[in-house]
Amino acid sequence: MKKHIIAKVQPNSIAEECGFEKGDILLKINDSEIEDAFDYQFLTTDEFLVLTVESKQGEIVEIEVEKDAGEDLGLEFENSFMDDYRSCRNKCIFCFIDQMPPGMRETLYFKDDDTRLSFLQGNYVTLTNISDEDISRIIRYRMEPINISFQTMNKELRCMMLHNRFAGDALRRADELYEAGIEMNGQIVLCKDVNDKAELEYSIEQLYKYVPVLRSVSVVPVGLSKFREGLYPLKPFEKEDAEKTIDMIEKWQKKAFSEKGLHFIHASDEWYFLAGRDFPEEERYDGYLQLENGVGMVRNYIEEFKETFIEQFGQSRECAEIISNFEKRIHNVVNDKKAEDTSESNANKGRVRVSLATGLLFAPVLKACIDAMNKALPEADFEVYPIRNDFFGERITVAGLITATDLTAQLKEKEIGEALIIPDTMLRYGEAVFLDDITVSELETALHCRVDIVKSTGRDLVEILMKYVTK
Repeated sequence: MKKHIIAKVQPNSIAEECGFEKGDILLKINDSEIEDAFDYQFLTTDEFLVLTVESKQGEIVEIEVEKDAGEDLGLEFENSFMDDYRSCRNKCIFCFIDQMPPGMRETLYFKDDDTRLSFLQGNYVTLTNISDEDISRIIRYRMEPINISFQTMNKELRCMMLHNRFAGDALRRADELYEAGIEMNGQIVLCKDVNDKAELEYSIEQLYKYVPVLRSVSVVPVGLSKFREGLYPLKPFEKEDAEKTIDMIEKWQKKAFSEKGLHFIHASDEWYFLAGRDFPEEERYDGYLQLENGVGMVRNYIEEFKETFIEQFGQSRECAEIISNFEKRIHNVVNDKKAEDTSESNANKGRVRVSLATGLLFAPVLKACIDAMNKALPEADFEVYPIRNDFFGERITVAGLITATDLTAQLKEKEIGEALIIPDTMLRYGEAVFLDDITVSELETALHCRVDIVKSTGRDLVEILMKYVTK
């Protein structure tokens, strides 16, 4: 029997009224054992409960509780998940964790493959680590959406890519979820000359059968760090590859939208940068179902920036001209046109110097935003510093994998000003720590400046910059 130690009793809660204390152990609810947080949530929805508890003194007691249906008891546990995370049993040829350098924090090397985390945190799972009982619980508790790493619908190829002889047969779990109406999202990590081209076409065709229960599938290019010695010899994609991949995806989008009312299959933002094409209009992202997976993040950022910019500065002729120039610059950036950088430094006429850091991929878009802000705010001097990823290798260009080591090395001689702004994606989830285990406060000491964290949205960008000129 699992024992769940109570870490905190919320003040003025039902649990406090019932006499629960920190250190008590919850054993059962209505004589049912508690596997994890899902069992706890499901079992505590009733109006009448009998809780079996082991007190700090070791006494086993039963506590009867009457409450409103769905009302929270007010208990927090030492392990909020109330179970151990399930680790991945695969050895995927594209796994980024296998491309991490040695000597980093032990938790960074942990590979999860847990459907419960898929529901709670949006993680993607391979379905190779799931039992009949797991499927029953997902259906019973309606744990949806479930995010699935399909990679390919070719069963033999999937076994090879995941290095797991059961990986092909595991796809039947998607059939079970589909039949139960459990909403799904999917992902394909595309590897050149492995699961692309005809194999990608086949996978899309097979996955299309799950629409609309399968709401979306993202296609993302494999990330290749410099730490690949001894790993499968994967090659980077080129511009022509990106163009062909987008053409295939957009063909299927038209079919899906006309027949199902969903665009279904989506290319991540990297493909459009690599191909030198404009990002799809906002409507084609179906409400940004895979924003956290890099699908539509740039389009959403641009639209939010424009909307918030207009809210701040109004709809004057000058404002409209700035937005028009901003949109032209975005078009030039995306279409790989080497247009002259029209950004203006306000250093000689301003008083507020603030710097921003991001990865090489997003830097041109962020520079266009900052150029617009500098034009609208004569008292401001905002500067963008693109950060090259020396830690993982120059092929890694996203902001989320920038380390404090590279920030320090590339910014220590720069004129940062009042503060350095970085996106929250650079930090480990819920922590003020970079991937190289350096804390934000340690970075502040190294750069001799304050470091501010901003959410990766266009709205939050405008709002944080406005605080510097209005305080």
